[in-house]
Amino acid sequence: MPAAGMAEIVGPAVAKGRGVGAFNIIGIEHAEAVIAGAEAAGAPVVLAISQNCVAYHGAVEPIARAALALAGAAAVPVAVHLDHVTGEDLVRAAVAVGVGSVMYDASAAPYEQNEAATAEVTRWCHERGVWVEAEIGEIGGKNGVHDAAARTPPGDAARYAAATGVDALAVAVGSSHTMLTRNAVLDEDLIAAIHRAVPVPLVLHGSSGVPDAGLAAAVAAGMTKINVATQLNKAYTGAVRACLTADPVLVDPRRYGAAARDAVAAEVTRLLGVLGAA
Repeated sequence: MPAAGMAEIVGPAVAKGRGVGAFNIIGIEHAEAVIAGAEAAGAPVVLAISQNCVAYHGAVEPIARAALALAGAAAVPVAVHLDHVTGEDLVRAAVAVGVGSVMYDASAAPYEQNEAATAEVTRWCHERGVWVEAEIGEIGGKNGVHDAAARTPPGDAARYAAATGVDALAVAVGSSHTMLTRNAVLDEDLIAAIHRAVPVPLVLHGSSGVPDAGLAAAVAAGMTKINVATQLNKAYTGAVRACLTADPVLVDPRRYGAAARDAVAAEVTRLLGVLGAA
């Protein structure tokens, strides 16, 4: 079977007020772990391949083809998504491989440039049946700086969504990328206001820095797609570290790789429960 389309996962979640977990992967073990965790939760899930992940592998095709193959064999709906892409060439390359969803990120540009570039990418993607997410109000943390003060005005979000035609919108409401602590405080009233103003699903980036109660409250206030990366990396690396510490002469990567995969799967299952994704 082919991978699920993003609309197949996000649409029902919006209708039922549920969250959708979108988990960034780095290698095949991450993808296997996310799917195993989703199957244990009985919930759909998104495998997100970031621009940084593509750079790590040297090209989008190897990791995308692996993710698409795993998604097609899963027991739950699994979408494969290209995340935080700043160049149109990578969008085209991913779509050519078969990725059906992209997050085009022009948020660092002035508003008018962001709007124009995103509208063009969205037009091109929609002509090919590809789902598009974008970002307004640059969310902190992408350059190592946590900007918890960044906020997206509801009116700007509504204008941007209408002008670009995107299928989902990431907004700044108090979270920040790459946080190692889970103490970000979200503006739930702002989430609700943006949800009322914008007709497309909302996306929370930087979710690893938000505590469980904050994630659940964000979904209740109107967030749908919840992006998680650092939290899984913490689980993965912690399991590898513990395994190697317990057995200093261990050299078989399958041993500590399996421990890491199990740790990530368990965290995915737990987070999908927090989001009410099942």
